[in-house]
Amino acid sequence: MATIEFITKEDLKQFRSDLLQDLKEVLRKPKLLESNNEWLKSYEVREILKISPSTLQTLRINGTIPYSKIGGLMYYKNDDIKGLLEGNRI
Repeated sequence: MATIEFITKEDLKQFRSDLLQDLKEVLRKPKLLESNNEWLKSYEVREILKISPSTLQTLRINGTIPYSKIGGLMYYKNDDIKGLLEGNRI
């Protein structure tokens, strides 16, 4: 015989609260720290720094961010991006 379980409003409120807390935790963590990759692609760097493609190009041109180019793809060392963020801390 199957058991019927009921979900109460209080159960839903608790679920909502737990879910919101989990989402806040995930969003609070910088993606840079989550990445285990030694090398990042341009789109990842732009996402981490919240910058446009042209701003990233400017940072490459003026030497602010070192990079490696293989074919048509640009790669950036994770440690260099961390260093850039640490070096510009106010």
